[in-house]
Amino acid sequence: MSLVDRTLTMIVLTGSGLLAGVLFAVALSVVPALEAMTPDRYVATHQLLGRRYDRVMPLINLASFGSAVSLAVRSPHGARTALLTGVAIALVGVALVSQLGNVPINSRVKRTDPAEVDESWPDPRRRWRGWNLLRTGFAVTACLLAAAAVVVQA
Repeated sequence: MSLVDRTLTMIVLTGSGLLAGVLFAVALSVVPALEAMTPDRYVATHQLLGRRYDRVMPLINLASFGSAVSLAVRSPHGARTALLTGVAIALVGVALVSQLGNVPINSRVKRTDPAEVDESWPDPRRRWRGWNLLRTGFAVTACLLAAAAVVVQA
């Protein structure tokens, strides 16, 4: 395997692992904590949580996607090509769910004044959780397929 292929493989494995790990941790720990909060406290906490995540994770996803596509194109092995194509598709799933599901909810919550949240406020936590679980599934799938691509090559 060339140095370029080894580097791209490390990017795919590291990136998909980071995405899967972070989203899994959010689903397992952060979401239940947010659901236990009063709505006003939830809004204030949600506004703090996404500040750095929203800037970094899309770049990690894009680097992983680009590396998976590059490896799939360069791979002479049919099974490895199929697995890497699956990685790329799963990472597109993460991006689409994030941009079309979670990000619009995040934007609304960021514009909400916690002091103005009352009983009539449309609580987005259940919808946000559902979108997060879907993108977590895509991210874990991408990570598993990336690991399988390495094993198939060995």
